Amino acid sequence: MPLLEIEGLTKQFGGLTANHNIHLQVEEGEILGLIGPNGAGKTTLFNCITGFYPPTRGRVRFQGRDITGWPPERVCQAGIARTFQIVRVLREMTVLENVMVGAFLRYPRVEEARRHALQILEFSGLIDRRHELARNLTIANKKRLELARALATKPRLLFLDEAMAGLNPSEINDAVAMVRKLSEQGITMILVEHVMKVIMPLAERVVVLDSGELIADDTPENIATNPRVIEAYLGEKYRATRAIH
Repeated sequence: MPLLEIEGLTKQFGGLTANHNIHLQVEEGEILGLIGPNGAGKTTLFNCITGFYPPTRGRVRFQGRDITGWPPERVCQAGIARTFQIVRVLREMTVLENVMVGAFLRYPRVEEARRHALQILEFSGLIDRRHELARNLTIANKKRLELARALATKPRLLFLDEAMAGLNPSEINDAVAMVRKLSEQGITMILVEHVMKVIMPLAERVVVLDSGELIADDTPENIATNPRVIEAYLGEKYRATRAIH
């Protein structure tokens, strides 16, 4: 049984169709890349799966259970966590307190939540900043913190929405290493990224959206040479770059 099944998902905002009749399956332990031009409907799809938007039509199943239209907190309780395209930290709380917010989902007692949060901060490289206010962190560390808070909920499926946008090459390398570690721990991930050098080596499969429709679902190698994908998203410059290398 696939971990996640999306059947005919459509999301409309008045006369605008952001997602149209999307069918998708995600297997346990997979790293799936989700790409497409701006406005293709990638974040809307995330929002429909994670409960921030109810789909207009279609179904979402997680571990065989229909979770269509569930509110975000119930989706998170079921085992799905996410980060956001625009990083969202609790600015006036400390790094440790931010992660404890996620940990309370599984550990309602304060000491247990603190212990679990400290373990997550150690793993994510933020342990030395645990007493700093979140608003004082760099953008790279805010992204780490948002990821740590998501991990504190102990997800089986993790959505990363442009988690590496705005990072320098060294920070991107650190983030890629983190994704690999999470995969080794058995966490299934869906990555939305515009940084192709991140998606192509990390993802086992890449899905492409354009104008709200799924136009390709294939291996990274085949996606990189798919004429429709190149026309919609990658562009001739990407084709030329691959030819050189």
